Amino acid sequence: MAHALGLGRVTDTIVQLSRLHASGVIASSHRIKSDVRNTALPALIPIQQASYRRTIEMADAQKTAIVTGASQGIGAGLVEAFARRGYSVVANSRNIIKVNPFPASSNLALVAGDISDPSTAAKIVDTAVSRFGRIDVLVNNAGIYFSKHFTDYTLDDLRSLVSVNIEGFLFVTQRVIKQMLAQKTGGSIVNISTTLVDHPIVGVNVSVPMITKGGLEAVTRSLAMEYVKQGIRVNAVAPGIVDTPMHKDDPKDFLKTLQPMGQISAVKDVVDAIIYLTEAGQVTGEVLHVDGGAHAGKW
Repeated sequence: MAHALGLGRVTDTIVQLSRLHASGVIASSHRIKSDVRNTALPALIPIQQASYRRTIEMADAQKTAIVTGASQGIGAGLVEAFARRGYSVVANSRNIIKVNPFPASSNLALVAGDISDPSTAAKIVDTAVSRFGRIDVLVNNAGIYFSKHFTDYTLDDLRSLVSVNIEGFLFVTQRVIKQMLAQKTGGSIVNISTTLVDHPIVGVNVSVPMITKGGLEAVTRSLAMEYVKQGIRVNAVAPGIVDTPMHKDDPKDFLKTLQPMGQISAVKDVVDAIIYLTEAGQVTGEVLHVDGGAHAGKW
């Protein structure tokens, strides 16, 4: 009877611990983990001991984040923010090893490669698992964007946009979700869209890129529901104008008119939103706008 009571206590605590980890609040569950460790393991049969140990090991392990498009702008800001929060980070861009914008760290792995190439996705995920043992966060930050009149976009333009913004997302996200499912500890995926999906602006001619960004918002909601029972949360951030190298040659006074608050968002504004979604355990299927209110209406 004592063994049965001990087994029930451990089983209940393991379930509670797993749910806390999946919801993103495992950092505050020290008391629960201590309770589990103080329960006598002999009360468990071998298969339950293995499950118990696996749960505790995953709970104690340092979390790992993958960031694509990480060599500059929002991506570089994310790598630094995750590192400050104690994550191990796998950072990817085409030339990230050559550019190498970060100080060397045992908790940082750089993976160079075109995100639209399936082999790059494989290398990113394999690096995360082999170096750090797990994947907890994916931020699909890599993307391309250029403005033309709708009738001037070419087939090559369309293929470039789809290969990076859609295929690049698909290849790495499929592999990450498979790994998260194998870990059975949930996870967080954040996609990067744009406020222009919901709020086009006269004179900002980006209709074809919006095919891809609108698609990312749709798949964000679909994946959020598909994997909600497994504790994998999927959200998106939709920035407006952000002070990144993409806009270094654009007139700042004009850019400020593109959102009602009359400002250009800093990289930190977008990074903070992504970190929030990464750690907000009860938020999934959300598109969080960081656009000075541009999505809300006319100004």
